[in-house]
Amino acid sequence: MSRPEAPLRFEYGIHPAQFGELTLPAGDVRAVAVVVHGGFWRQAYGLELGRPLAADLADAGLAAWNIEYRRVPADSTGSADGNRGGWPRTFDDVAAAVDALAGPVQDAVGGRLPLDRVVAVGHSAGGHLATWLATRPGLPAGAPGAAPLVELRGVVSQAGVLDLVDAAERRVGSGAVQALLGGDPSAVPDRYALASPIARLPIGVPAVCVHGTADVNVPIRQSERFVAAAGAAAELVTLPGVDHMALIDPSSAAWRACRDALERLLKD
Repeated sequence: MSRPEAPLRFEYGIHPAQFGELTLPAGDVRAVAVVVHGGFWRQAYGLELGRPLAADLADAGLAAWNIEYRRVPADSTGSADGNRGGWPRTFDDVAAAVDALAGPVQDAVGGRLPLDRVVAVGHSAGGHLATWLATRPGLPAGAPGAAPLVELRGVVSQAGVLDLVDAAERRVGSGAVQALLGGDPSAVPDRYALASPIARLPIGVPAVCVHGTADVNVPIRQSERFVAAAGAAAELVTLPGVDHMALIDPSSAAWRACRDALERLLKD
């Protein structure tokens, strides 16, 4: 089998974190997979986490768009500094990164990307952002991410943080949700209403939530609550004994479950 092409870097803004890496398959592009890395939205983690997954997806015939975005410093509690991530900047960034597929990215690759077949896969905080990206068509006018240029066909959440109110109340990530949104749910309820995937149901596209029962970073309760609220529009894939990081190991059965879920979303 021919190897995927070397990743191509594209900037979608002027901040150093506003870029993505596109890995194309050697042959025809069957679909586009947006890869969103995790790390509790904090600066300590970057898109290098998504590179092995992007290579594996490209090897399977997908164009993998591995995106970076502004993240929250470890000492932040919702800074207004525009150079930092948080509300609404992190959300603006991931939305702009996906919309760039319809502009400079598509132009640079000669129209090879089938933009009617775009799915997203994200891990942990990236699972939250990937699922939030699927909610964009239903966001009110003027909200961060509203009026998307590129709409997702479906999303795979890998141990995602999908109920931000519940996660904040339970201090998931040692206050990572409060740092992202700038306060507790009682202080900034409007932000939680726009940013939490469970609050945006129905999202209008299928979602598959893959979660290990041994996950001590993001409790499986997060995926269970989302799927229960979404009903038939969502599927829970439970992985007995699997921990948080196995889901982004391309050699693992856990990652194969995620990739299989993407393939189900892409069936005509």
